[in-house]
Amino acid sequence: MTPAFDEVIHAPIRLRICVMLAPVASAGFQGLREDLDVADSVLSKHLKTLSEAGYVSLRREGAKGKRPTMWVTLTKAGRQALNGHLAALEQLAAQASSVNADNVTADK
Repeated sequence: MTPAFDEVIHAPIRLRICVMLAPVASAGFQGLREDLDVADSVLSKHLKTLSEAGYVSLRREGAKGKRPTMWVTLTKAGRQALNGHLAALEQLAAQASSVNADNVTADK
């Protein structure tokens, strides 16, 4: 996996959405909204951004006359972008932890 920092995924809610979708085939809009503890409009905005980037696919299904359920799926491109972004974050974390305490100056 090639580390690649991804500005689209990096936003905290979008990162959490992608991480939540990674281990499942798809997730319902309402479940994501509840798990993220955000308003419908906030989740919709972030899903639109991810969808426009090609990272998630959105599908509505439901019985006639009932409110349709929106299903969200992480696409192959989204999975690759997430894996690259997480690898880039791991590199940053490794760099930060490799700083020798002797090289850090304390504020006086």
